[in-house]
Amino acid sequence: MSDDISTNADRNRRQVLYWRLLARLFDHEEQPALETASVAVAGDLGLPAGLLDPAVSVDSLVQRFPELAAEFETLLTSGEHVPGGEVRRAALVSKLLLNVFATGAGDVSATQLATWQQDAAWLKRALCAGPAPGPGMGAGMGTGAGEPGGASGAAAGTGSDAGRDAGPAAGFGQGPGGGTGRGIDAGLGGDLAKVLADIEAGLVSRMRLREVLADPALARQLTPSMSLVEQLLRDKANLSGVALANAKALIRRYVDEVAEVLRTQVEKAGVGTIDRSVPPKRVFRNLDVERTIWKNLTNWNPEDQRLYVDRLYYRHTARRTTPARLIVVVDQSGSMVDSMVNCTILASIFAGLPKVDVHLIAYDTRALDLTPWVHDPFEVLLRTNLGGGNDGPVAMAMAQPKIADPRNTVMVWISDFYEFDRSQPLFDAIQSVHRSGVKFIPVGSVNSSGHQSVNPWFRQKLKDLGTPVISGHIRKLVFELKNFLA
Repeated sequence: MSDDISTNADRNRRQVLYWRLLARLFDHEEQPALETASVAVAGDLGLPAGLLDPAVSVDSLVQRFPELAAEFETLLTSGEHVPGGEVRRAALVSKLLLNVFATGAGDVSATQLATWQQDAAWLKRALCAGPAPGPGMGAGMGTGAGEPGGASGAAAGTGSDAGRDAGPAAGFGQGPGGGTGRGIDAGLGGDLAKVLADIEAGLVSRMRLREVLADPALARQLTPSMSLVEQLLRDKANLSGVALANAKALIRRYVDEVAEVLRTQVEKAGVGTIDRSVPPKRVFRNLDVERTIWKNLTNWNPEDQRLYVDRLYYRHTARRTTPARLIVVVDQSGSMVDSMVNCTILASIFAGLPKVDVHLIAYDTRALDLTPWVHDPFEVLLRTNLGGGNDGPVAMAMAQPKIADPRNTVMVWISDFYEFDRSQPLFDAIQSVHRSGVKFIPVGSVNSSGHQSVNPWFRQKLKDLGTPVISGHIRKLVFELKNFLA
């Protein structure tokens, strides 16, 4: 009987906490009865009053009450049932959800954005059952790849500066600065990752970004992220002086972080066939011990129990490579900014490989040849103009003359393929390029969430052509390119 009473009491206390959460999310005014009841519940559980205050970040709570860190880490994982445990979990879950999803209204400061990013990082770590970030280690969201950007979040109030995360990325696994941004995103559902990215974009748009950038102290508090980079690229024509210098520094930081993660992926992607026409290098690391023993078994001497080796065998390690041309065509429309950033950086990495000739074209209603700057993705991004319409045939007209040896050329076309009345002319050109022997790779999205709207008509047409649209993690594109280039 007492167990039933205890169970009912726990259920009622959980309901109080969740009703307060819903009231706070959908009504900015406090509900006194729910607030009073929630404070009582938190007190009974021995939880600090700051847990109920959305102006207090999770980082601040953990710094003052270190014992809460372990609970936040394993918050959404299954565990043994303990009396009152579900109520305690409900209180902690409410804290995370309220800080991440109740973004309020009005202007957002750099400190608030950084604090929000840290809170969102705790939520994503709880969802992925990963390690919690230490102070100043805000893991970001990234869109991308693996973008190592900060995660979105907007708890009002103060907090420590968000640290840099990585990636790609995505995701992109462990990244510079100790964060795990893109790796975490890989464990999130695509819908949730997109929701968080949209919230972050909304927060960035509510910032008085030009004023923040004009103040070096405030600008240093900004954590580079895909949403922030997109906003900076859109507004770069209106920036000057200190603000422009700070904007460029943020973009450069983001580009360098993503590049580091992507460069690691390119190096790790093992592809290509062994070229046995090239004699193996006779060094110890290439020694084929098993084959050497097998081939010399006839030299076994049973009297002295020794195997006499008269010939050593080595592994072939040289891979067959030929000079290749990589042509990357990027749609500059605003919806493609995530893929554009990732693929621009990826193009610069492949441009640094031996025997790979990389060309880069960006287009909206006009086409722009960015090949002279392909080795520097930062300069490429500064020369792009986000937004505007699409005219794929114009870009194809610039790209086709670059095809010298079709069988040794790969063309990566990054777009949502919404060409409207130009759809058929562009598809006809793609079909002609494909049939000439060019390896054509259409890309709808290469980011951490994998979400991208691609014209259904084009998606089906390209699938029928045998060149399905790549949408998802950037590792897919890395694998396709390295397979071709090797």
